Amino acid sequence: MYKLTVENLGKRFGARKVFSKINFDLQTGDSIAIVGSNGSGKSTLLKVILSLLVPSKGTVVYNDNGRVLDDDNFRSYISFVSPYLNLYDHLTAEENLVFFATVSGFNVTGKEINSLLAKVGLEGRGFDYVMEYSSGMKQRLKYAVALLKKPEFLFLDEPTSNLDDDGKKIVFDIVEEYRKDAIILIATNEKEEYDLAKNIVRLT
Repeated sequence: MYKLTVENLGKRFGARKVFSKINFDLQTGDSIAIVGSNGSGKSTLLKVILSLLVPSKGTVVYNDNGRVLDDDNFRSYISFVSPYLNLYDHLTAEENLVFFATVSGFNVTGKEINSLLAKVGLEGRGFDYVMEYSSGMKQRLKYAVALLKKPEFLFLDEPTSNLDDDGKKIVFDIVEEYRKDAIILIATNEKEEYDLAKNIVRLT
């Protein structure tokens, strides 16, 4: 059983308060949508929970079967999809997957790569250079990268950004597949994506 506890979390940039008093407690099988208008701090909250930004107040605790995960090891449990994350344009899709698997400390087989590409609707496009991909295809490939490590904590920032209807269905299917075995956090201002999560935190 995995747990994520966020207690009294707040973030300021100088005199500007982004959010404060954020509290929730999630365990395997739980999901939460962080919602709000543009500029309300959704992505900032995700980055604080991911330890990409330091909170101004409060705590974030990751737990694996009663063992608190520190900053040195919790990242191996996490995958993050965001339209602002970069892929390597001068590598093929397959080479990107091999690279990200390697830096995460494990090997990936050709069969696993083909399966991941098929899951995100990129079957047969693995040898194409990412520079030739559309923005929607790149977003799909980011999901393949995220699923490489079968994450226990899945963070999705603007999960269907740049995707057509078929791509959106792929994302919804991925969330549904991983829902029972992972903790899922979603930052969105798209109402159709609220249904991806069991709970909602609303930022103003």
